Amino acid sequence: MEPTDTSKPDYFHRVVDCQWACPAHTDVPEYIRLIAQGEFTEAYMVNRESNVFPGILGRVCDRPCEPACRRGRIEEKPVAICRLKRVASDNRDDISALLPKAPREKNGKRIACIGAGPASLTVANDLLPLGYEVTIFEQYGVPGGLMRTNIPAFRLPANVLDEEIGYIVNMGADLRLNSPIKSMKQLLDKEEFDAVFVGSGAPKGKELELPGRHATDRIHIGITWLESIAFGHIDKVGERVLIIGVGNTAMDCCRSSLRLGANNVKVMARKPRQFFKASEWELEDAEAEKVEIVINHAPKAFVVEGGKLTGMTFEKLEYDIENGDITATRSLGEVFFPCDDVILAIGQENAFPWIEKGIGIELDKWNVPKVNARTFQSTRPEVFFGGDAAFGPKNIIWSVEHGHQAAISIHKFCHDESIEERLPRGVSLSSRKMGMHEWAYKNEYNGVERRLVPHVGLVERFKKINIEVELGFTAEEAALEVQRCLNCDVQTVFSAKLCIECDACIDICPVDCLTITPNGPEAELRGRLTAPATNPSQALYVSAALPQTARVMVKDEDVCVHCGLCAERCPTAAWDMQKSTIRIPLAIDEEVRACPA
Repeated sequence: MEPTDTSKPDYFHRVVDCQWACPAHTDVPEYIRLIAQGEFTEAYMVNRESNVFPGILGRVCDRPCEPACRRGRIEEKPVAICRLKRVASDNRDDISALLPKAPREKNGKRIACIGAGPASLTVANDLLPLGYEVTIFEQYGVPGGLMRTNIPAFRLPANVLDEEIGYIVNMGADLRLNSPIKSMKQLLDKEEFDAVFVGSGAPKGKELELPGRHATDRIHIGITWLESIAFGHIDKVGERVLIIGVGNTAMDCCRSSLRLGANNVKVMARKPRQFFKASEWELEDAEAEKVEIVINHAPKAFVVEGGKLTGMTFEKLEYDIENGDITATRSLGEVFFPCDDVILAIGQENAFPWIEKGIGIELDKWNVPKVNARTFQSTRPEVFFGGDAAFGPKNIIWSVEHGHQAAISIHKFCHDESIEERLPRGVSLSSRKMGMHEWAYKNEYNGVERRLVPHVGLVERFKKINIEVELGFTAEEAALEVQRCLNCDVQTVFSAKLCIECDACIDICPVDCLTITPNGPEAELRGRLTAPATNPSQALYVSAALPQTARVMVKDEDVCVHCGLCAERCPTAAWDMQKSTIRIPLAIDEEVRACPA
């Protein structure tokens, strides 16, 4: 194998699994260390640089970082990364003076954002400090998009939304509420905008066309129903409710039903649990509230008698599953479930009835815009898409990342630069050494178990629909949880020319991740390490030829716990522990490059 080139940012980035998995690439270990030091404001600002909404996402993020967490490889539960984000938000000081400011003198460019959801707000957040005039058109009377309308207040309080959205709008955005865009052609023809960003989400819930669907008004589309609750148009539901679908929206629907008066709520799933789309923690929260999840039932018909919904019939199914895939399906007959209301939560779709044909914006056969996946530019050059509006439903953190990338493209487009030519990512390394055997981070492995987030009691939480169920970690609980982080961004950096091949590092390594051996092809080399490297998705670090024997030092990144014992033991300082900081360019970085003076 060739010596590992650690100057490329993706090498160490990939080692920091949580940051690599986060769509916005938040520097997770850094903000966790700041929390450990009680520096909550600084931790919040590290978060905000990339994810824009730390308080919001500390409550409702889909947490792609946690399944990737290296802690989950040595014990069952990963670090509670998402809930620690909330700790930084809940315990910080006033950050007003630390926020970016919009200059008084504008740059003469005007940008329209359609929809005041997370993608559009991120675009505004990135462009306002560069002197752009940003107008946000929002169809409702309050901003927030799906964060406001589809996430119940018992998970995401309105005051948290208002505060973090306010940080962006108060920079000088022209927020026009109750202003739906009804014609893209008119917006492009009559308004003098240099670019338009579409962040209108995926606002159309999928239908379930079965017998009886339109014979009653007690069958609801999930996202529309949640929206009606958010705006106070619905305040009750029947005692018996069936939820069709088993994604995160279904979990919000079933838990909302309980708060509106239902006492028997069933979530009906077509397939077994391992095929559910809902996050495991969402399922756990619903089941803790006594929601019943019924697996292997496919809906067949709505039963309506005399204009009244009485229930639904389902086909009960049985599956053969091999290697995680369904290989055969059998019907076990028909089953009837009584109910007073049915809520359909089987997915969302894009809807652009206001984008006319013939104006240069091409939609595919699924009514999804044809958008460049890197630049977010549509087939009409001055129009960009992001968030759910671009590629269909994902989650908030993906929308934020789309907003960052679209802002770069808009900035370059408005300055007649190639939007394909973007600043590369970078990496910097800084030693954590403070003394011969002392590091500027806590390198001791702590076996403490994952903390459980405190919740409001089951009786108390149902008294009002806007009682936040999760209480969040206290500072004391957070102080224990942060110790579970393995500091994966503090890398074991090796200098081959200093190595004397004494094997001291190999002797002391607690996880047998180091080997000095003759070089060879990767597949063969993996098999003859001190402990065979069986996870090909994680890299091997391979040094240059060692000066004594021309062998190489090999480290299996999959099992290294970044404890620093190799660097403490090494008599020649061939090993060092260095913090890797990945630099992810934003629109402001492109501005600095364009105006170096």
